Amino acid sequence: MNTEFQGKTLVISGGTRGIGKAIVYEFAKVGVNIAFTYNSNVQIAQDIINELEKNYKIKAKAYQFNILEPQTYKELFEKIDEDFDRVDYFISNAIISGRAVVGGYTKFMKLKPKGINNIFTATVNAFVVGSQEAAKRMEKIGGGSIISISSTGNLVYIENYSGHGTAKAAVEAMARYAATELGGKNIRVNVVSGGPIETDALRAFTNYEEVKQATINLSPLKRIGQSQDLAGACLFLCSDKASWVTGHTFIVDGGTTFK
Repeated sequence: MNTEFQGKTLVISGGTRGIGKAIVYEFAKVGVNIAFTYNSNVQIAQDIINELEKNYKIKAKAYQFNILEPQTYKELFEKIDEDFDRVDYFISNAIISGRAVVGGYTKFMKLKPKGINNIFTATVNAFVVGSQEAAKRMEKIGGGSIISISSTGNLVYIENYSGHGTAKAAVEAMARYAATELGGKNIRVNVVSGGPIETDALRAFTNYEEVKQATINLSPLKRIGQSQDLAGACLFLCSDKASWVTGHTFIVDGGTTFK
């Protein structure tokens, strides 16, 4: 039995649904302890904790966190320090939706600075501060792995996605800088970039059905992506099998960006 992951700790932002939830379960299955954040629904978070501890015999804790206030990552990690003795992996996954993206999720001519700034804060600034705090802990144990979740919307045109797509391009560049500067501490930094993935976030798109069908038509595999597709890529990048992979954007898109 592979014990590589047992007893290690993952910190992930946004772990209660979609891609984040799939990542939480993917890591729990191999024995990783989980510290995840949630935005507002404490009951859903508690239900996940109960299920993880019962089914996988790991330690799991949830922490309320507002991704639009990334400076509070410092206090968040101090709380995590009280509950866990190490941090091995950090995945910056949480996104914003609803009112926070008004003026950011729209046509180019309707973009507003506040909406763009909110998306940038939740994508880039949150990755920076979260990674800084995680790296301090990883250095103490001899290394670790950091991942930002991105999307191919920074490579191909998606309607109303200019604010998000541009922020994703920025976070991918930031990850390469982090990888270069943290490599000496044996901390690897990579990006997992997904094509359209069937999640609540995608279903919230006004043209969801159109996007889903277009993805199926574009993909040689003739299906839209699932959250588990990205979760598996994250597990690989955190594993010893990826020990010489850093500063890389791992595209998981069903072949859709080539066509």
